[in-house]
Amino acid sequence: MPSVAFHTLGCKLNFAETSTIAKDFRNNGFEEVGFKEAADVYVINTCSVTENADRECRNIVGRALRANPDGFVVIVGCYAQLKPKQIMEMPGVDLVLGATEKFNVTQFLGALEKTEGPAQMHSCEIGEANTFVSSYSAGDRTRAFLKVQDGCDYKCTYCTIPLARGISRSDTLENVVSRAQEIAEKGIPEIVLTGVNVGDYGKGEFGNKRHENTFMELVEALDQRVDVDRMRISSIEPNLLRNEIIEFTHRSKKFVPHFHIPLQSGSDTLLKLMKRRYMSGLYRQRVETIKAANPDTCIGVDVIVGFPGETEELFLETYNFLNELDISYLHVFTYSERANTLAAGMEGVVPIPERKRRNKMLRILSEKKKRAFYESQLGKRRPILFEGENREGYMYGYSDNYVRVRTFWDPELANKTKTFCLSGICDEGFVTLEVESRTANATDFSRI
Repeated sequence: MPSVAFHTLGCKLNFAETSTIAKDFRNNGFEEVGFKEAADVYVINTCSVTENADRECRNIVGRALRANPDGFVVIVGCYAQLKPKQIMEMPGVDLVLGATEKFNVTQFLGALEKTEGPAQMHSCEIGEANTFVSSYSAGDRTRAFLKVQDGCDYKCTYCTIPLARGISRSDTLENVVSRAQEIAEKGIPEIVLTGVNVGDYGKGEFGNKRHENTFMELVEALDQRVDVDRMRISSIEPNLLRNEIIEFTHRSKKFVPHFHIPLQSGSDTLLKLMKRRYMSGLYRQRVETIKAANPDTCIGVDVIVGFPGETEELFLETYNFLNELDISYLHVFTYSERANTLAAGMEGVVPIPERKRRNKMLRILSEKKKRAFYESQLGKRRPILFEGENREGYMYGYSDNYVRVRTFWDPELANKTKTFCLSGICDEGFVTLEVESRTANATDFSRI
């Protein structure tokens, strides 16, 4: 039986799609092995968001060839769609597949023989990437990432995702519900809805049939019809996070009190340069509405520093805006130039050292915000979904509102949801539970 190994870079959507590609290999008689093992085929699913996509890709190709110098190396994903000719020239790469071809890897494999010279390349024009392929990750017994939407119609001036994934398009509501129920029947307790722009769900065609379901209709159907402990929205644009969605998830027993909402900048001047579809005032309203519905809701924020034209004054607008907001943590990205984007030609380039300084300032602010949110949860009882891994006598998990917890290992809790009281914060930054009380010679611990 031929063997295949996978390595995935980037977002939750990539992980979901890697699972679909892996299924295609299994259906064609391949055995999946670990990436560090000697495999006949290595598939690397790439990302274009990382600043050093080229170097990262080369390093992973090198790791594959160290495991098996004769391994057949396939590069797929966003970076493969954006820079196929560049990847073709990488030593050791045998096949490069674009946005639509990646779901049919096995059809392009041939004899699995490494050849001299440039790799084979099959990459469509991005305008042809207009079909939807259902996907969900299935390797984690704790949670699964379910793809509900792909592509993006937004024209943010810094972003290459529309060039890598094409127009916004969606799965049908019935297909999403069916896939979610499949996940639930595998015993996986949490489903995370993923996509490039999930709030835009409902656009596009599926099987030549037009469908116009809204994201609100999708979450209602999932809430009513899928037998799973909890569901989480991975990320949603502030202009698409309608009040009705906030209110519904607050009432829901399955959708958890956690939102991740991209901001990118707290300066209206920069939001206009970025061609974002909202101003800072709308973002503030969304946060206030969420917290009014449920003060315990966790709110994560994406923010970019060093965008062209970001003066010190405009950066401090962002810093002060975030400092005043009742949010829980930040994902901070340092702006880097991307070919074929409007931002790459803009004036007011911020020096690299200054970009790094601003990134550090916001990461420190993020730690303060997270600590304050964690402290606000101490003494409260929250449902915790525990992971099934014993790490030096401890186990970890997340509360429904995304508090990272640690407690003593107990196999009876692995991959299960139990309600405990959050009691303290340890030196490593994890929240501890009241169950962490045991004598020096005990092999178990007392529970609430």
